[in-house]
Amino acid sequence: MSTMDRLITLHQPKRLEIGVGAAAKVGDWAQFSKRPLVIASGPTATYVDRLGLSGDILIIDNVPPEPDLASFNAVLEQARAHEPDLIVGLGGGSVLDVAKLVAALWDGTQTLTDVVGPNKVAGRNTPLVQIATTAGTGSEAGIRALITDPETKSKLAVESPHLIADLAVLDPELTYSVPPAVTAATGVDAMAHCVEAFTNVNAHDLIDGYARMGFGLVGKYLKRAVEDGTDSEARAGMMLASYYGGICLGPVNTAAGHALAYPLGTRLSLPHGLANAIIFPHVLAFNQPVAPEKTSEVAEALGLRNVGSQGALKAAAFEFCRDLGIEMHLKAHGAQERDLGTWAEEAHAIRRLMDNNPREMSIDEVHALYRDAF
Repeated sequence: MSTMDRLITLHQPKRLEIGVGAAAKVGDWAQFSKRPLVIASGPTATYVDRLGLSGDILIIDNVPPEPDLASFNAVLEQARAHEPDLIVGLGGGSVLDVAKLVAALWDGTQTLTDVVGPNKVAGRNTPLVQIATTAGTGSEAGIRALITDPETKSKLAVESPHLIADLAVLDPELTYSVPPAVTAATGVDAMAHCVEAFTNVNAHDLIDGYARMGFGLVGKYLKRAVEDGTDSEARAGMMLASYYGGICLGPVNTAAGHALAYPLGTRLSLPHGLANAIIFPHVLAFNQPVAPEKTSEVAEALGLRNVGSQGALKAAAFEFCRDLGIEMHLKAHGAQERDLGTWAEEAHAIRRLMDNNPREMSIDEVHALYRDAF
């Protein structure tokens, strides 16, 4: 059934630079800047010299993998002291999310808790550059940012067109040093963004096009990128897949897969990509009965064979992930079976995502999926 006549709003960065050496374009674009602020993590700060920035540059390089309110506020305070005229996010999804929020909030009166939810950011005065150094979240393409609430262990989600980048950069050279395990997990995360949007109750023909390109690129290039980190074609292909997944998040968003992944990140401290990879086969198979044609399309793009039944599909998707070197059992990551019920309640309560799923999922069914992944 066509959805192309349904109202949809799509936000994308004003400018995109992609290809080997694209990071060097930042300096020319940012000639106006006298006080740039670069937000990074430890390893990604080593790429600052490639950007060609000038002026009084402040580098904050201690953004953690799953930033919480305290770590975000620490970066915000440093930004206010520096009074930047440009914000550059240089890293994976967590870094890029922090950069978005700092750019919007550093020179105003709003706090992070003021802007949680859709369309609560008053505006943004500072230009924003987003430079991805992994191929997973697609945060450089999107209007959302997530910060962990340390008290509830839930994600504080901010959504606003004021968070969109003025310049997004996809330079595959910046991903060459990403380890195989991280490449695999973040690649499955990029795929999950596309697949969950594709099978979503809010799916749209326009976004389906981006989703198809995204999971198609994952099927073609992820294994190559894992096996040879300096394969620039594979790395570029995965960066595009991630970017397309980020576009899918804006108008459609993810669904049950990401809802189930979030407690694994906050409770087990699993990287976001790894949590999504563990969950992916189980939710893909769960949704198959209500989205058989689209699920078949995903399976074909990933090279999964003999997937006529839910059990066969789950096994094939599990092997796809495991063949990338991903440890797919929760117990191997420190999970205790007695905690799964609590996590199921937490995941089920993330209605902003669970309500997008094409098949209704009860708390007991969430619990069963966790046990299956245990």
